[in-house]
Amino acid sequence: MSHTNLLVQPTKRPEGQTYADCESVNECMEGDCKMYEEHLKRMNPNSPFITNDISQLFDFIDDLADLNCLMCLAETQTDQPYNKYWIKEKISVLLCCQAQQASK
Repeated sequence: MSHTNLLVQPTKRPEGQTYADCESVNECMEGDCKMYEEHLKRMNPNSPFITNDISQLFDFIDDLADLNCLMCLAETQTDQPYNKYWIKEKISVLLCCQAQQASK
């Protein structure tokens, strides 16, 4: 479990920057997915069911002006930055694990 900060800038406007303080990488990746789900709800307010796939999630991430994670490395007490590519890899792993657990 590594303390992780999710840094989000949806548009090029700096006043839109925000961050989330997470207790683990998985919590951070779940936050990314939830952010996308909230976006879908805003874009489809009258739809009772919204379907999507991972490629749409990744397109959403790519369209953000900036998205990074800062993971605290306990052994050095420093923050290691990770970019969108790393975030998408971690989301893939998370969703795969969740799908495997759901099929059991």
